[in-house]
Amino acid sequence: MISRFVKHKRNPTRWRPAYLVIAALAALIAAGDHAGAKGARSTRSIESVQSRIAGEPIMAIVSLQDQRITVYDARGWILRAPVSSGQRGRETPAGIFSVIEKEAEHYSNLYDDAYMPHMQRITWSGIALHGGPLPGYPASHGCVRMPFDFAARLFDDTRIGLRVIVAPTDVAPTEIAHPALLQPKPGAIALAATRRAEADEAAGKADQARLASAKAYRESTQAMMPVRVADNLRRRAETQLATAEAALGSAASPESKEQAERTKAQAVTRIAELQEQWAAAKAELQPKLDAVTAAREAALAAENARIAAAEAARQAARELAPVSVLISRKNQRLYVRRAFEPVLESPVTIQDPDRPIGTHVFTAIEATDGGSGVRWTVVSLESSPVGTAEPHDLARGRKGREVEPKKTEPVGAAAALDRIVIPPDVLDRIAGITPRSSLIITDEGPSSETSKGTEFVVLMSGEPQGGIKMRRRAPPSEYRYARSRDRRLFWGRPFAGPFSTW
Repeated sequence: MISRFVKHKRNPTRWRPAYLVIAALAALIAAGDHAGAKGARSTRSIESVQSRIAGEPIMAIVSLQDQRITVYDARGWILRAPVSSGQRGRETPAGIFSVIEKEAEHYSNLYDDAYMPHMQRITWSGIALHGGPLPGYPASHGCVRMPFDFAARLFDDTRIGLRVIVAPTDVAPTEIAHPALLQPKPGAIALAATRRAEADEAAGKADQARLASAKAYRESTQAMMPVRVADNLRRRAETQLATAEAALGSAASPESKEQAERTKAQAVTRIAELQEQWAAAKAELQPKLDAVTAAREAALAAENARIAAAEAARQAARELAPVSVLISRKNQRLYVRRAFEPVLESPVTIQDPDRPIGTHVFTAIEATDGGSGVRWTVVSLESSPVGTAEPHDLARGRKGREVEPKKTEPVGAAAALDRIVIPPDVLDRIAGITPRSSLIITDEGPSSETSKGTEFVVLMSGEPQGGIKMRRRAPPSEYRYARSRDRRLFWGRPFAGPFSTW
C-alpha cells in the first residue's frame, strides 16, 4: 500500500509530528482491537466434543466447500475448526490421503521459506495440514491452513497414518455392516500373544545362556592360573639345571664340582615336582575349557532361537497392524499396503464394470467380540454440484461452518460392496483386519502420489487438482503467511517485514 501525507494549510508545521504520532497510535489501537476480535472469532469457531471423553483420532475430513476440518474418533466427531484451503488455480486436491510425516517446526522449501508450524504432510509433493492465518476463504497454494492453536493440538493428538479425506462437500462417516467387509483372522490376537510370550521366553533363555558362558569363561580363566604358574616355575628350574650342568663341566676343584652336583640334583627334583603340579593343574583345567566350549555353543544356539522367536513375534504383530485395501474400477485390480509398503496386488472382478461405482472409504474403527470382529464406518465422496468455494465467498464459508456435516448414506456404499468379487485365494492372503484398517472402493486408480512411504493416495478426477499439478515457487499473492519472528534469513530483502509469500 502507498501512503500519502497531505499538508493541511491551516495547521502549523511544528504540530505535524504530534498529529502523526496520534494517528499512528489510533491506527495501532484499532488494529489491536481488530486482531483481538478476529482472534476471539477464531477461538469461538474451534469446537471440541464436550459430552464425552474424546478418544484417539482415526480420521480427519476437510470440507473444501465449507472450509472446515472435522476430526473423528471411534465414536464420532471430537474436534472441528475452520480452514483455508488452496486458492483458485492452486486448489487443494480432493481425494483420500493419510499423514505421512510430522514436523512441529517446518519451513517451506517451495515458497520463500514460509513458516508452517505443526506441519502434517499428506503428499510428498508438498500438500500438508499446518497452522496458518485464515482470511475466511481459500488462500493457500494447496495446503490446508488451520488455526495455530488448533494445529498444535491436532499435532499432539495424531500419529503417522491418520486417514485424511479432502471432500468437495462436508460429509461425515456413518456405521455400516456388510458381509463383504473384511474381518479379523480367527486366532490372530491369541497367536500374536503366544509368539510374544515365546519371544520373551527365548530372550530369557538367551540371557541365561550368555551368563552361563561368561561364568564358565571366568572359571576357566581362574583354573588357567595354576597351570601358568607351574609352567613358569618349571621353565625357571630348567634354566637352573642348565646352569648347574655348565658349572659342573667347568668345575676346577672338588669343592666346586660337589656344589654343582648338589645344585643339579636340586634342580632335577624341583623340575619333577613342578611337572607333577603342571599336569595336575592341566587336568583340572581341561573340563573347564570343555565347559566353556559347551557354554558358548549353547549361548549361540539360544541366541539363534531368540532371533527366530523375535522374528516370529514381529511377523505375528505385523498381522495385527492396520492394512489398507484399494479396489480400483479403472484398473480392475486390488492393491494391499501395510505400514506404507505394498504387500499384494491382484486382479479383481467388478460386476457391471462399465458403470461408475463411486468413491467409498470404509474404515475399521473398533474391535468387537474380544477381537473376533470389527465395527466399520464409511465415507462416500461426491463431487460438489457447484464446485469448490470461490476464493472470496466469505458468506458461504460462514454458512457452511454453521451446518452439521451430512452423514453418508450407506445404500450406495453397500451397492458398491455388492459388485465386488474377491477371489478366495486373494482373501486368504490379505492380513487380518484390525482397527484403523481401511477398504477403498473407487472409480479412480491409485495416484502417482502413492509411492514409497505413503498409504494409498486417490485423487478425484472430476475436481481441481491445482495443488498437485503446480508445486513450484510463485510470485507474491495478496495474502501472506506469518513467519516465525525468531528466524530471519540473511539473504532476505533488507527492509522486508516478518512475512513471506506462501
